[in-house]
Amino acid sequence: MKTLFSPLQLGALTLKNRICIPPMVLYGNAQEDGISTEFHVEQYRAYARGGAGLIIQEATCISPEGRLSMDQLGIWSDQQIPGLKRITEAVHGEGCPIVVQLHHGGIMSCREPRLCPSGYTFQRETPSGAEEIRGTELTLEEIDRLRSAFLAAARRAKEAGYDGVELHGCHSYLLSQFLNRNVNTRTDPYGDGMKLVLEILEGIRAENGPDFLVGIRLGGFEPDLQAGIEHAKDLAAHGIDFLDVSYGFTGEMNTQAPGDESLRPIIRAAAAIRAQVDVPVFAVDGITTPELAERILTETPVDMVDIGRSVLVDPQWANHARLGKTPGACLRCKVCQWRIDPSRCPGRKKLQMEEQR
Repeated sequence: MKTLFSPLQLGALTLKNRICIPPMVLYGNAQEDGISTEFHVEQYRAYARGGAGLIIQEATCISPEGRLSMDQLGIWSDQQIPGLKRITEAVHGEGCPIVVQLHHGGIMSCREPRLCPSGYTFQRETPSGAEEIRGTELTLEEIDRLRSAFLAAARRAKEAGYDGVELHGCHSYLLSQFLNRNVNTRTDPYGDGMKLVLEILEGIRAENGPDFLVGIRLGGFEPDLQAGIEHAKDLAAHGIDFLDVSYGFTGEMNTQAPGDESLRPIIRAAAAIRAQVDVPVFAVDGITTPELAERILTETPVDMVDIGRSVLVDPQWANHARLGKTPGACLRCKVCQWRIDPSRCPGRKKLQMEEQR
């Protein structure tokens, strides 16, 4: 695993390996005021002890109305800084850097009005049947407030000790909505969704200095690969530190990408984007084994791999891979059992049985 465990320069940081733990929301563990708990401190400490090169903290909301659920972590108030600082101190104490993902759900938020770049309606399946979701078009004044909220959240992140921030620009959330031309049909300058993203990027950079990392989780298909490549080029030209490539707005994507079809489409999209920019690019989706991670890093130009749910199964994933042991792997349950109760996770049970042999 020579490439997987080689260092990577990311802005002012030198990462010890190419393994990133991506943002995974730990629902049911935050308070309604968005303040972190002891659970978060110990969960992120365990991630850091596991040997990854970088941790990106779960989607952390820049405003209370932008939450996906009422138990999501927040970074919209100075009162949340002490709890967040306990997370960064725990992670840094284990020798690992951490950035926090700044999030606003936009039309996907759990509270009305559901803000969106344009009036947009879609159907979402729920346990009780299809639900129609309607987005309310943002005014220019509301866009100004959102921009300011992102900048204030980044300032709090730096005060709390994070090494940087990742803007959440995919998975159907607010910045993804701006970047997807099928969702954003505005006729003013913000009809170019990159305008708001670049204003946020440049504002964070100006207020926090060159050593504070600013990356983005970017939709590779927003709504198609060519658009994803153009977005990546714009961001690279304006000094983004890394591109963490994932899926865009659900139902508004063409997921065609060139390359080896044994790799997931978004991994191929990340490779195509990296071929066009001189910025570190992360790949994600179904990377559960060290062998697959190494293959992606050697056979494509991407720089880092996201190991997500398999780290929930095995927090020591990176250390086990480095020592030549077989780490635990997510078995992709239809409904994640770890999130219900970690003791019910089939992947974790399988790992425990193997360790007892």
